[in-house]
Amino acid sequence: MPGELLAPDPSPVERVAVRRRFLMCSPVHFAVEYAINAWMTPGVAVDTALAVRQWEGLRDTYRALGHEVLELEPVPGLPDMVFAANGAFVVDGHAVGARFAHPERAGEAPAHAAWLQAAGFGEVKPTADVHEGEGDLTVVGDLVLAGTGFRTQRGAHAEIQERTGRPVVSLDLVDPRFYHLDTALFPLDDTTVAWYPGAFSPGSQAVLRRLFPDGLEATEADALVLGLNSVSDGRHVVLPAAATALAAALDQRGFVVVPVELGELLKGGGGPKCCTSELRG
Repeated sequence: MPGELLAPDPSPVERVAVRRRFLMCSPVHFAVEYAINAWMTPGVAVDTALAVRQWEGLRDTYRALGHEVLELEPVPGLPDMVFAANGAFVVDGHAVGARFAHPERAGEAPAHAAWLQAAGFGEVKPTADVHEGEGDLTVVGDLVLAGTGFRTQRGAHAEIQERTGRPVVSLDLVDPRFYHLDTALFPLDDTTVAWYPGAFSPGSQAVLRRLFPDGLEATEADALVLGLNSVSDGRHVVLPAAATALAAALDQRGFVVVPVELGELLKGGGGPKCCTSELRG
């Protein structure tokens, strides 16, 4: 109507990046020699030089975004050590050592513990029950979201809560393609997450929708390229280049999408987050 005042367009959300500190491990020994998840085919051809170049691209991307990246020395005979997220869980300057479900990876835990102790995180003890570090544990605000169903045992969730003093929310994973929480969910910031509902039990889906009503629900197609195995600093989201629908949805929400290619490491069931352990505090 003439003379009517129009409300201004709402301002876009101002996304703020938070500088992170990461621990990574080069894939110089990466190979697919056994099958401990649905992505792995023993003996599949791996181009190690390409895997290293792709990993270096991820590392250099983090550094270009202003994050600190420290490196753990890879150990011969531990081909999955590149997936550094699984070796421990670090929050508030306190590290909880991993206890791996499969003997093929058990040797990674003491290597992580030794590095963390030398870096000043104090004595690093594993839990009594199996937990695989940030594979099944992630921090969103004050909460720890904790996956179970394929690797991490539910009893470890209670121990993590006692040892960190943070509330732990248990979530049941039901699809073996999404064997760790970090294949099906990642924090966007301190208040919400991106996730794939089909990876979770009905009750856990309800919990996630109650906790994060503004959560971004990804498609199965993006989940199947490990699009949820991504890393956000609150503004930038480093994600697999093939997760195109997820990238578009993130762009609409005001995030800066930073695609990376990790096709060789996908043969082991890993993406950006699997390669990245966050040292919080």
